[in-house]
Amino acid sequence: MPGRKTAIITGSTSGIGLAIAKAFAAERWNVVVNSFTDAPQDHAVADIMAEEHAAEVAYIQADMSKAADCRTLVAKAAETFGSVDVLVNNAGIQHVAPAEEFPPQMWDAIIAINLTSAFHTTAVAIPLMKKEGWGRIINIASAHGLVASPFKAAYVSAKHGVLGLTKTVALEVATSGITCNAICPGYVLTPLVEAQIPDQMKAHDMDRETVIRDVMLRKQPTKQFITVEQVAATTLFLCSDAAAQINGTHISVDGGWTAE
Repeated sequence: MPGRKTAIITGSTSGIGLAIAKAFAAERWNVVVNSFTDAPQDHAVADIMAEEHAAEVAYIQADMSKAADCRTLVAKAAETFGSVDVLVNNAGIQHVAPAEEFPPQMWDAIIAINLTSAFHTTAVAIPLMKKEGWGRIINIASAHGLVASPFKAAYVSAKHGVLGLTKTVALEVATSGITCNAICPGYVLTPLVEAQIPDQMKAHDMDRETVIRDVMLRKQPTKQFITVEQVAATTLFLCSDAAAQINGTHISVDGGWTAE
């Protein structure tokens, strides 16, 4: 809708991405919801969100493991709404295994979706934001962008890379009215994290409750999962006037994990 800013959130039909999309819709932004599946329920997510918040919400299918899809997603969003003002690179997958047993195809997929996709979407979004003289690029990284954990070689590598990309882009766009920052959540109980629990149980030979307490939340001092709403609120803050001079850095939402 003319006069409203537009936000793209990749990987946004569930989990953190969905919460972020809902937060923007609640503020009456134009919102682009994305997944790779293009199923009826994906379109329903956008339709329900639009109705609940009286916002313009479009679903655009794109496989974030494919460079062309990443770039086309941003182009289609601009074509649909006339601008791309906020890009939230959120899409991600995970696999847990020792390095010597890590499937090479999973390494490639995790690097492509968690890191390389952010490069492609950002590269297309920057000229559009420069044209408007304003933009916000927000990369959903992780506490694992700052510290490592065993059995997550690809994920940790990708998220460290996301922080490097964030800093580099921030320096390049600093005089253009654009900022680029990252959010580093600790453990958020999303479908992605839920799916890790059986793998972690196997890797550590523990039951579910013990894995959650002694592995997942072991380094999270509050001993509580981060909520998707808390990550979404941080994303909105980075788009506010109060955050205009926050650039090239990260905000940790991790219950104190990386304070040690």
